[in-house]
Amino acid sequence: MPRRHMHMTGAAEAPLRAALRELRTTLDVPEGFPAEVLAEAESAAKAPRLPDHDATDIPFFTIDPPGSVDLDQAMHLASRRDGGFRVHYAIADVAAFVTPGGAIDAEAHRRVQTLYFPDEKVPLHPAVLSEGAASLLPDRTAPALLWRIDLDAEGRTVTTEVRRALVRSRVRLDYEDVQRQIDAGTAEEPLGLLKDIGLLREALERERGGISLNVPEQEVVERDGAYFLEYRAPLPADAWNAQISLLTGMAAADLMTASGTGILRTLPTAPVGAVARLRRCAKALGIDWPHHVSYAEVVRSLDPHNARHAAFLQECTTLLRGAGYAAFSGGELPSPALHAAVADEYTHCTAPLRRLVDRYAGELCVAAVAGQAPPEWVTAALDKLPQEMAEGSRRANTVERECVDLVEAALLRERVGEIFDAFVVDVKEHEPAVGTIHLADPAVVARIDGGGEKLPLGERVRARLTQADPGTAKVLFALA
Repeated sequence: MPRRHMHMTGAAEAPLRAALRELRTTLDVPEGFPAEVLAEAESAAKAPRLPDHDATDIPFFTIDPPGSVDLDQAMHLASRRDGGFRVHYAIADVAAFVTPGGAIDAEAHRRVQTLYFPDEKVPLHPAVLSEGAASLLPDRTAPALLWRIDLDAEGRTVTTEVRRALVRSRVRLDYEDVQRQIDAGTAEEPLGLLKDIGLLREALERERGGISLNVPEQEVVERDGAYFLEYRAPLPADAWNAQISLLTGMAAADLMTASGTGILRTLPTAPVGAVARLRRCAKALGIDWPHHVSYAEVVRSLDPHNARHAAFLQECTTLLRGAGYAAFSGGELPSPALHAAVADEYTHCTAPLRRLVDRYAGELCVAAVAGQAPPEWVTAALDKLPQEMAEGSRRANTVERECVDLVEAALLRERVGEIFDAFVVDVKEHEPAVGTIHLADPAVVARIDGGGEKLPLGERVRARLTQADPGTAKVLFALA
């Protein structure tokens, strides 16, 4: 999970966009696809490897941010006669368009995952595939990995199947659309069941000790010719939709562990020191966290519409550090095999248009259900995949961190010398005069130098902005 999502709304100022372009050059981010990759993609888009099974009679729908066209998932939800539910979840079949060892495949291994900048994205696959032939856009027939997961009345998994199929989405929805229909009671059963299943899965998550972070996005918004940085709180529909993806990732992990070959998304338990730091951060932000209350309970009590709670949720993502991928074969599971936040075995398999590993996880699951050995091109890549994904994640994290720094500097550059209310949320262990603050307003996290004075961890301070120059000097504060 990214530490901080950020995007622009409206037309951002030209200097900021120019600085973002320069950042992409500095980080050696690919500008476009090589000619041979584009040619292969054009050919593949016209002649994919199509499955025999036709599931176009299922009226799928998609839920994505407004304007999204790289649609990895489509779903259909139904009630079962025994009181349970049936989840049909279609995942874009990228392997139907990618030849192992071909130009697209090689480029995907070089890129590893889609990179997101506030003003644009740098995709994993050419647009003719990711935003066209392979995307589960409405009113188009496309190949997919079709999951069928039956749940009991409590939302627990009863049976899991996955196979290749042709699917056809009927409608593209966004989160506000979904929330509005469900709140108004106008959502028909396939969509209305999203809330029922989502709430049941959230209850099971609490039961097993898992936690989902509904981390607010940071938005650059324009008002009256000025630009501001604000938090956008996620809707309940965001979380319910995420539970369907989590359900599928857990089902996929079960299939792979049962078959003896796979790749898991893992996360060790957070060290005691990291939790202690979060407690200090909670104190700084005025969040009540009694010692007898668990971290998970505190997170569930937060309101992401509250600026202080939103800031704390951003800090909570530090407990996700250490997440990685672990491949296994021969039936011997990696250690650790669990994902601490999910509190179960889990894998990434629902976003193959945007993440390399998902294509491989999907193939492993299809083979497991069919009782067949995985394709040779999959097993040959397994040993190297965790390291490839680790390097791709590092690049994505660098992009994210640098973008946040750059945007914050751009939005604050005219305010150098001003004094802000802030909370000290972190102090360097060996440099107690250097640390991190959360501004009360705007939604900025920045470095502060106490000028030799020890910073009061967990306390409110007055901080003077001493520098902010996008592309040159990152945001820096000093004690006022």
